[in-house]
Amino acid sequence: MCRGVLFPTASGNGVDDLQQMIQAVVDNVCWQMSLDRKTTALKQLQGHMWRAAFTAGRMKAEFFADVVPAVRKWREAGMKVYIYSSGSVEAQKLLFGHSTEGDILELVDGHFDTKIGRKVESESYRKIADSIGCSTNSILFLTDVTREASAAEEADVHVAVVVRPGNAGLTDDEKTYYSLITSFSELYLPSST
Repeated sequence: MCRGVLFPTASGNGVDDLQQMIQAVVDNVCWQMSLDRKTTALKQLQGHMWRAAFTAGRMKAEFFADVVPAVRKWREAGMKVYIYSSGSVEAQKLLFGHSTEGDILELVDGHFDTKIGRKVESESYRKIADSIGCSTNSILFLTDVTREASAAEEADVHVAVVVRPGNAGLTDDEKTYYSLITSFSELYLPSST
């Protein structure tokens, strides 16, 4: 048994064994996804699947309407924009390279995934700051996950929790503790020097 999914024993029939093994792997991937696992290996597998779909033109990433205009303004003001996602760097580049807005990779200065560390660990944010050459208190992290927000704050990173349709609900304490935004246009950021 591999993490909740039984793997079949070999029957001696190569074709049947192969099909059973393929189904067991599919079942395991579905099981991990149902638990919202953020393992690097699962995210890499998803990235490979996305690559095939995006490059064939069968999928395009869609962003909330406020995102791209806001990021363009930040970039025009001299600000740097980085992505930190549980999705692999490859998957991030596929999303930004194949969006309904076209290829918007030029809006992103760099990409980080779980190879730098888990998003719920404060050390990950320190590593990102070191990697991009700035102090943690010079970073604003946008997230919809309060456990990530807490870890970022622990590293002295500024945080805004993004409230969007479909996100997990927030407790009353979280609503009063965190800075909340419903649109990127609500952020008034100073230009960087």
